[in-house]
Amino acid sequence: MNKFKKNITFIIVTYRSQNVIHRCIKSIDSKIKIIVIENSNNFFIKKELEKKYSNVKVIISGKNLGYGRGNNLGLQNVKTRYAFIINPDAYLDKNTLPEIKKVIYLLNDDFSILAPNLKTNFGYFLKKHKNKIVNKYFFQVDYVEGFAMLLNLKKIKFNNFFDKKIFLFLEEVDLCKRIIDSNGKIYIVNNAKVYHSAKKGSGNDLEINLCRNWHWMWSLFYYNLKHFGLFKAYCVTLNKLTSSLFSFILATLFFNYKKKKINFYRILGLINAYQGKPSWLRPFKKK
Repeated sequence: MNKFKKNITFIIVTYRSQNVIHRCIKSIDSKIKIIVIENSNNFFIKKELEKKYSNVKVIISGKNLGYGRGNNLGLQNVKTRYAFIINPDAYLDKNTLPEIKKVIYLLNDDFSILAPNLKTNFGYFLKKHKNKIVNKYFFQVDYVEGFAMLLNLKKIKFNNFFDKKIFLFLEEVDLCKRIIDSNGKIYIVNNAKVYHSAKKGSGNDLEINLCRNWHWMWSLFYYNLKHFGLFKAYCVTLNKLTSSLFSFILATLFFNYKKKKINFYRILGLINAYQGKPSWLRPFKKK
């Protein structure tokens, strides 16, 4: 296992996630390198984490780069064969890396991405694919969710791993689509377990939710436009625009401020995408 550990660097992209990141770091073997990209100018986090964990290096980006660009920055600093991307609100089971090591051996290193399986009930993503069961140890899929995945850096030949135009949502699906289109292989390791406490890494208050909803609509249109063309992008999103308009009107009539605001931001995100504008909205600064 020692040689395997030396060949992996973990990347954790955070945005003031000090409330959850310690559990994530503690679930990773202390002999494995960890790069934390802090998407703010909070140097206190750098001082705290590097003092507490000898295997952690914190890079302060100075601004919120988003998930994709933050991981690109982390990947630029990786010198190992594999990079393991993990969200600060996810953490590994003790069997995760041994099971991944086993599958790397079984596949003879012929993969682009390996992802551990989801252990808690936040969306058991094996069911989202028309999977080909290769054997009891792994499943071949079209894409995986980006909160925990191992990248085989010698098999992925992109200059930028993640599309820098996407600030939030579908970045990993876009990466997987490009990998599949270039004949790469993506697998889920059935017995490598991971926990994920969705949304706890960046908070779940109204202002954060407004930003999420705006970017979900923007990214949905952009991703479909990029890979499938304008007609498909409109087909996928027009019903969501209609639904959001209807929900906005109902929320206005019944004085539901939260739903009114969320649906307004969903509409704005989609309109910005229709107009070809960049994904410019950023989370409000926390006090």
